[in-house]
Amino acid sequence: MESTVTTEPSRNPAAPSRPGYGQLLRTRGAWTFLLPGFAARQPFAMLTISIVLLVQHTTGSYGAAGAAAAATGVSMALFAPYSGRLADRYGQRAVLIPGVLVHTLAGLTLTALALAHAPLWALFLAAVPTGASVPQVGPMVRARWGVKLQGSPLMTTAAAFESVTDELTFVVGPLLATALCTAVTPSAGLVTEAALTLVGGLLFAAQKSTQPAVDANGEHARVGHASALRVPGVRVLIVTFLGIGSVFGGMQVSLAAFTESIGEPGLNGVLYGVFAAGNMLSGVACGAIAWKVAPQRRLVIGYAALALSASALWTAHSVLLLAALGLLVGMCIAPSLITGYTLVDSLVPAGARTEAFTWLTGAVALGQAAAVTVAGQLEDRLWDGAGFLVPMAGTVLALVTLVALRSLLAAPHRNRTVARGVGHRVPVTVD
Repeated sequence: MESTVTTEPSRNPAAPSRPGYGQLLRTRGAWTFLLPGFAARQPFAMLTISIVLLVQHTTGSYGAAGAAAAATGVSMALFAPYSGRLADRYGQRAVLIPGVLVHTLAGLTLTALALAHAPLWALFLAAVPTGASVPQVGPMVRARWGVKLQGSPLMTTAAAFESVTDELTFVVGPLLATALCTAVTPSAGLVTEAALTLVGGLLFAAQKSTQPAVDANGEHARVGHASALRVPGVRVLIVTFLGIGSVFGGMQVSLAAFTESIGEPGLNGVLYGVFAAGNMLSGVACGAIAWKVAPQRRLVIGYAALALSASALWTAHSVLLLAALGLLVGMCIAPSLITGYTLVDSLVPAGARTEAFTWLTGAVALGQAAAVTVAGQLEDRLWDGAGFLVPMAGTVLALVTLVALRSLLAAPHRNRTVARGVGHRVPVTVD
């Protein structure tokens, strides 16, 4: 992976040879979608933990809370790729506006049902549209980066920047949701999530000038009919990201149960924030490094470190040790996420990349959904902290798949097939 070309080489020949964050953020028009994009993706980090805390409060069961959150995650995972395909074909604004309206209404309905102590099946019915309508702002921001960068080697830097942005939301979001649910009212987290989704999503949708153009008669539309899921490397990455989702879901439920068991529920957001901070810091470092190792090899090495560190979580029996291990696990996640998203650029044609990104974010959501369900059952039936076995199992199984099928992550050929999408390179991230 080379790092010797600037974003606008013809206009700035004296620019430094290695792309960096400063150079990336000087991309013309970037801030017009970065700021509203950050606001619009913030609620995503609040959704699962808000559901878990609200439903656990109204039912007294982490199993029920995990199941309700899982229903949201599964529906998001199933519908996100179709949202990406629609955005590729009809434009982001056409998908975002109805999506945020449906999500807001569904989220408020789920809140009302939980407070009314509705049966679990009713919570599931509300959770499905809540998850299915989650705005896929992260992939849309990455697609907009692609329009701006136009084949620049800032791809990895942009991927790292997006990972850092996502992880910043996962530092702020759980802290905010936990504070609202514990200090205000158990429903405050989900209500705030719905409100932020509505306001942030509409502001992002209003930035029409930076959304990728849709050419109904051009190559973009023709490529868009072929699903990104047909690319073998994308399927390998989906399994890899499922394992990452198991870490997020297992951590959320298990940290909540652990802090509740020691009588300090307020520490839940702090511990999860430490975990996300490790992810964010390593993401910053990844974007600042001029990598010479092939991304396929980086992914295997980084994922092996993630599986090893996640396997130690269940042994922690103190707040300090759990914080240290959480920080380490977080630091191992960002390199895997960034590298995985970066590989999409060489594996997937330009017209299907938003869909590819949503398959990966959907895989994280699906892994998270399965993890919160299993971890919730383990916490209810076994010991406090048993849910930490889920991240270990998820990452180890994904690592075995990744190692066995890593050859599928190689780009088809560095010729006309790849060059066809170079003019529309789409940088990416987390979560």
